Amino acid sequence: MQTADPTAFPRQFARTRRFSLGVPSRFTVSPDGERVLFVRSVSGSDPRTPLWLYENGKERILADPAELAGPGPERLSDEERTRRERDRVTAAGVVAYATDRAVRLVAFTLGGALWAVRTDGGAPWHIPTAGPATDPRPSPDGTLIAYVTGGTLRAVRTDGTRDRALARPEAADVTYGLADHVAAESIGRSRGYWWSPTGDALLVARVDAAMVTRWYIGDPADPARPPRTIRYPAAGTANAETSLHLVTVDGVRTPVQLPARAPEDEAPKGEWQDLAFEYAVSAEWESAGPLISLQTRDQRTMWVLRADPVTGAVEPLSRLTDDHWVEFPPGAPFHTASGALVLPCVQGDTRSIRIGEALSPAGLQIREVLGAVGERVYFTASEEPTEVHVWSYEGAYEEERGFVRLTDKPGVHSAAAGGDTLVLDSATPDGRQVTVLRGGKPVGRIAVLAEEPLIKPRPVHLTLGERELRSRLHLPSWYEEGSGRKLPVLLSPYAGPGMQVVTQARAWYTAVCQWFAEQGFAVLATDGRGTPGRGVEWQRAIVGDRLAPALADQIDALHAAAERYDALDLTRVGIRGWSFSGYLAAGAVLRRPDVFHAAVAGAPPTDRRLYDTYWEERYLGHPEVQPEGYARSSPLSYAEHLSYDHAGTAEVPVRPLLLIHGLADDNVVPAHTFRLSAALFAAGRPHSVLPLPGTGHLVAREGVADGLLLHELGFLKKSLDSSPSA
Repeated sequence: MQTADPTAFPRQFARTRRFSLGVPSRFTVSPDGERVLFVRSVSGSDPRTPLWLYENGKERILADPAELAGPGPERLSDEERTRRERDRVTAAGVVAYATDRAVRLVAFTLGGALWAVRTDGGAPWHIPTAGPATDPRPSPDGTLIAYVTGGTLRAVRTDGTRDRALARPEAADVTYGLADHVAAESIGRSRGYWWSPTGDALLVARVDAAMVTRWYIGDPADPARPPRTIRYPAAGTANAETSLHLVTVDGVRTPVQLPARAPEDEAPKGEWQDLAFEYAVSAEWESAGPLISLQTRDQRTMWVLRADPVTGAVEPLSRLTDDHWVEFPPGAPFHTASGALVLPCVQGDTRSIRIGEALSPAGLQIREVLGAVGERVYFTASEEPTEVHVWSYEGAYEEERGFVRLTDKPGVHSAAAGGDTLVLDSATPDGRQVTVLRGGKPVGRIAVLAEEPLIKPRPVHLTLGERELRSRLHLPSWYEEGSGRKLPVLLSPYAGPGMQVVTQARAWYTAVCQWFAEQGFAVLATDGRGTPGRGVEWQRAIVGDRLAPALADQIDALHAAAERYDALDLTRVGIRGWSFSGYLAAGAVLRRPDVFHAAVAGAPPTDRRLYDTYWEERYLGHPEVQPEGYARSSPLSYAEHLSYDHAGTAEVPVRPLLLIHGLADDNVVPAHTFRLSAALFAAGRPHSVLPLPGTGHLVAREGVADGLLLHELGFLKKSLDSSPSA
């Protein structure tokens, strides 16, 4: 039988912001291991997020936004709003913070106001600033706090005195201390400045976006409101120009002497080659001096440089090249306390790291470098792609301990460390758990306040087909195996390079899949070629064609699952998705209407030329040099095939297609959906379009996220005639 109220779960899903409320995050452990800072909303349904301290086995609130900022909605600057959009922040209050070296002073913002608090007692205090503050960061000694306002990097004493500009923009499109769009959205570098270890200078990014194309995003539901102007570096167009500068606290600025281009004789050859160092991939400043990673426009050359903190001269520490692209995991490269370099590398089909002279084991896929305590380096890695575990390495200067796995329970684990304390953040099939270990032994837990989903996920993990595709199958809890009853199939993957959804962890998307299953579907999710965690060649398989390999893997998994489970009705197959998987869903009914009978495509990047340089050029090259890859990868090229088989010859019944897009989306702009809709209309192919006014790329707002799930359900039931009988 079908579950009782189908609207209850969508309401909970929206109320809890995808079950993210009440989940602790952004852990910082003090160097002595005594204190753990984190942020967590006050409950599983209240987005108000205080700053918390865990100490001596107990939690307490350090800063409560309800007491400091008062009631009412937050008023955010454009800079802060953009940072939160890039970070996919859905909560309110203290959503980010930074500390001094000892983790005694904490700085954060509320509605653009700068606040500070000490971990050893006392109330938070407000620090006046020259304008709405973004990304405040204390100096290592805790005497100053740097922040950005209006594109200017400033510093102020903790008592509010001597607020001064360290670097002012010379033009309207110049900023200091902020990451550009590509760095924040696609590379994963959200920071734009870094303090020196002595606190007397900073390494600062200067971004000039004047050459980047202007786009305009308006709200048709509010015609009196002028459109918002954004600088968007679409594939084949100009990137923002990023340079780095050493800036003293007295405002003396020295340019870092970054190389402009890689030598042609050292670079891999290819149909398209661009050797300009356009991407500042990472930076940090520890005891060994500023460490900077630069990547060429074609992404096939990466240099790791160390800068002289006085002159700005640089010396290369490593030069890496790859015939396709060089990729660094988050957190790398960096120096240990002794100056040992932690550097990513490729070992056969494995994305590895080298720590000093030690190389991580072959076959161990590095996911993220978490940092170091002394000479012990912490990182996450996978031996099996559905699991991510915490590892450590400690070698030089002590008894050799080598590479050690610190977690064993199936799941996706991460950690933060300081002293002999390790905060272990674990997502398992049973849910989320945060454990505090001291000396390797559990001494306490940090509470997870998230609501339990009204629908309990019941995934069956499968390995399917010749390519051993990792998949999850969700059947209704009320379904009786062996009954002979057929269920319509709903594919609900992500399948893009940015994330996996088939892991040994319970997450919001596993609950959503189970909810659809309870409404009468057999729901299948598959991580195919191009997804992370399965090696270099697996990721490279989508070079030149972002659609066909990903779609082929979904079809192979579907057919392999149907061979094992009689419940799957291959005459009624739908597919749904958002962002990359929305693109995949649109491509599925256009390219293979012989397999797929309906699709829901949310925020689909249908015209790959309209997405950003870093993501698209990595896989498809330059659109003017290699236009065939963009055409091959775009559903726009197949609009007339909506009611034909994959060869475009034999006509089949019309395949219902629902296109959905947030009209405030500045990541996958609404033009993607409207261009596909126009092409379908011109080809005489009926379809539906659902615009979401005032909604960006992340749909989490109550009244929208819940309504969207119900609208999708109604569309799929009608399209696939899937209403289950009692």
